[in-house]
Amino acid sequence: MPTPNPARTVVVRYKVRPEHLEAHEALVRGVFQALASARPPGFHYQVVKLGDGLSFQHVAAIAAGVPHPLRELPAFRAFQEGIAQRCEIQPATEEVREIGCYAS
Repeated sequence: MPTPNPARTVVVRYKVRPEHLEAHEALVRGVFQALASARPPGFHYQVVKLGDGLSFQHVAAIAAGVPHPLRELPAFRAFQEGIAQRCEIQPATEEVREIGCYAS
């Protein structure tokens, strides 16, 4: 039986237009710089670029009872501005349930 996981985990996938790739990646890096400064507790965030070089996947895990920290970051609001225009395939958000995780 899986161990109950009180965290909420959300996955977002999308594809950016080639002409917006460089600016988009700069905005993503800005979010990580803001997170490094804010150091919000109970939050795990990962962004990966997929093999086609234009698609991205974000994974955010938020502990139970913790407010979503991205909403408070001006860098994240800047990232969200214009996302529709930057994307060839619009962001699709899905809540997922972790079955297992390993890190060494």
